[in-house]
Amino acid sequence: QVQLVESGGDLVQPGGSLRLSCVASGLSLDSYAIAWFRQAPGKEREGVSCTSNTRGDFFYEDSVKGRFTISRDNAKNTVYLQIDSLKPEDTAVYYCAAQYKRFGLCHLYKDAYEYWGQGTQVTVSS
Repeated sequence: QVQLVESGGDLVQPGGSLRLSCVASGLSLDSYAIAWFRQAPGKEREGVSCTSNTRGDFFYEDSVKGRFTISRDNAKNTVYLQIDSLKPEDTAVYYCAAQYKRFGLCHLYKDAYEYWGQGTQVTVSS
């Protein structure tokens, strides 16, 4: 049984930082692309970042470039999302998702992702 479990969400002040974790079980990350999506109240779920097993493949949506950093540790079956310089508009539930992809680059088309976690809440407020 595949499971993705996110953690690390919190209430932080603007300008703060968080590191989100996504731990996978029931699959091996070396065969999967992993993406982070977020969904704010009343808004569509949007992709923010992804990574595949292609060396150097780290993709970011324009609004988070320079502030978000995705990384993966296949040995721990874990993907991280470091979020710096947090803004109120980053407030959302953050989800990780997995797509079987042994080769090729990742993308942020959410319908292509097969497995999803339950999400972790990030709230940015003073």
